[in-house]
Amino acid sequence: MNDNRQQTAAPTSVGDYIEYCFAALENSHVYYGHGTDNAWDEAVQMVLFAAGLPADAPATTLSRVLTAPQTEDLLGILQRRIDEHVPLPYLTGRAWFAGLEFACDRRAIIPRSPIAELILNEYQPWYSGPGPHRILDLCCGGGCIGLAAARYNAAATVDLVDLDPAVLALARENAARLELTDRVTLQQSDLFQAVSGRRYDLILSNPPYVDEQDLADIPAEYAHEPALALGSGADGLALTRLILAQAGQYLEDTGLLVVEVGNSWSALEQAYPDVPFTWLEFEQGGHGVFAMSAQELRQYGESLER
Repeated sequence: MNDNRQQTAAPTSVGDYIEYCFAALENSHVYYGHGTDNAWDEAVQMVLFAAGLPADAPATTLSRVLTAPQTEDLLGILQRRIDEHVPLPYLTGRAWFAGLEFACDRRAIIPRSPIAELILNEYQPWYSGPGPHRILDLCCGGGCIGLAAARYNAAATVDLVDLDPAVLALARENAARLELTDRVTLQQSDLFQAVSGRRYDLILSNPPYVDEQDLADIPAEYAHEPALALGSGADGLALTRLILAQAGQYLEDTGLLVVEVGNSWSALEQAYPDVPFTWLEFEQGGHGVFAMSAQELRQYGESLER
């Protein structure tokens, strides 16, 4: 696909419309960060969706001509993406995480956590216990982290918990879509409240972590996501503090806690100067994710419980 070709005629085919949408996005002020990071990839996704084609459609489909209804749908999506700054996954109703397709709507934030890479790498080299059999997805949102953990580990049972019943309903839809309802349990819970007494090999969490300043400055696209899933107090750490104080009680001795805090990573280090956080690096991009073993949580428990 050549994204530099000059458009000389009215677009008709998939290839034509990809270039048309690419040019329109390039000349707009949209923000990328909800599944794509550039105008070309976003143009490809929206055209394939409108044309009823899969994300991995072969190059032979470039010459396929869009029908009138498909063209109308595509132009409507493009207009809303540019004029209203609606993130593309909310316009298409689908998003990808760890190579899996999820239903996506405004009940939950759009899947984008770098924890996907950790799941695909079987939590190595950070997890050193026996094959993980019990996993908790804390603050699960639409379920992408916990469901991916279940999908790629057939021996695991996974609990997905969230405070918001609306996002749990979306997670339940995604569990059914991925045929995982027999190995996952969804519960409404204020953090660990509903799983009292349980122990896990892995606790994975992407809680709200945006601080007040970042929340005030973020691009318009984020305003379409539920505010409850983004902000977490003045420094972005209101929920993370509670997780750190309690997680040790819910991990097996060889267990591991993984938490994403994004741009609030520096505030976390300042809040706990005596705690040596292990920050994960990702080949596919992403930052602000730390791992902490059960033993470390207990070792630094006094500092973490302050």
